[in-house]
Amino acid sequence: MRTGIELTILYDGGCPLCLREVNFLQRRDQWERLKFVDVNETEYSPEHFQNITYRQAMERIHAIRSDGTVLKDVAVFREAYKLINLGWIYKPTTWPLFGYFVDRLYTIWAKNRLKITGRMSLEQLCSERCVKKEI
Repeated sequence: MRTGIELTILYDGGCPLCLREVNFLQRRDQWERLKFVDVNETEYSPEHFQNITYRQAMERIHAIRSDGTVLKDVAVFREAYKLINLGWIYKPTTWPLFGYFVDRLYTIWAKNRLKITGRMSLEQLCSERCVKKEI
């Protein structure tokens, strides 16, 4: 059996739906293969995470495999679910036609999730973060 962190997931800790997903994955991760990093934490530093900036991480979900490979979008969920032995749930997203539609839906979700969850725009969040970093 493999041991150790195999996937580091960068997530938006201010997003209620993202938190729900993270909590689910944490509960199911009995082998502790997943690590979660809230990009909203002031300690978040892109240099430690393949130079994925706050803006990039907030625009769409990212994860980093233990070998340094960066995953984005639905590929993050495919890998995470595979590591918690629920890969069958995302397996259909590897089928060409179905995968295409799931990828498009995720792109729409990612573009609109801040508005959908009642949050500030990405521009406002980034601007606010820059002010906090200077303090």
